[in-house]
Amino acid sequence: MRKWMIAVMCFLPQLLMRQGKSQACSTGADTVTAEGISREISLDARHPAREWQAAEAVSFCQDWQGKNPDAERETQVRVLWTPKTLYLRFECRYRELTIFDDSDANGRRDQLWDRDVAEAFLQPDPSRPRYYREFEVSPNGMWIDLDIFPEGRRDLGSGLERAAWLDREHHVWAAELAIPMRALTADFDPAAEWRANFFRVEGSREPRLYSAWRATNTPQPNFHVPAAFGRLRFGR
Repeated sequence: MRKWMIAVMCFLPQLLMRQGKSQACSTGADTVTAEGISREISLDARHPAREWQAAEAVSFCQDWQGKNPDAERETQVRVLWTPKTLYLRFECRYRELTIFDDSDANGRRDQLWDRDVAEAFLQPDPSRPRYYREFEVSPNGMWIDLDIFPEGRRDLGSGLERAAWLDREHHVWAAELAIPMRALTADFDPAAEWRANFFRVEGSREPRLYSAWRATNTPQPNFHVPAAFGRLRFGR
């Protein structure tokens, strides 16, 4: 009985995400806390490491203007950190699936945002509001990382690792990223407060889903609004 109860408790968050129908799928928070962990973890999107249980999720299912919530397209994001690595975990419900079937040999795919993705925009230095890093991952594990700056963008070459899992039966996919801290900041300070935002894109044609944790409130879908980013803090 004890083993059965432990298994149920571990599975409960995913079960609730699959079966929940409530439209109130936003935490309403403007801050996400990265939980500090004592060791590096292996990525396994289907069977997440136990450390993820300590990380509180932020959830969203509304569009980029904070409107039209859709619980069948809810996204949950969790963040962990060590001095060497920032870890991100996305758990995503979906209505339809649109993915690329080709990529570079290492899984990188340019223009990945033209298909279904989960995205994280991270700004380690809020004093430079037009400089930040963009990370995207798809349901089948393709990825892209970009350095964003006022003149445009370039490949970041962060050396990230990733894992993805797709459950077509229950219309759920999950992905985990491990981003070397050195690709984000030259001098990591866990007492510092970063800025961040998280997004989802879904659909093969317009109108597509453009979903945001912190609404950007632009007339047309636009995630590149640093002024709308939320806060990222590092828990001890």
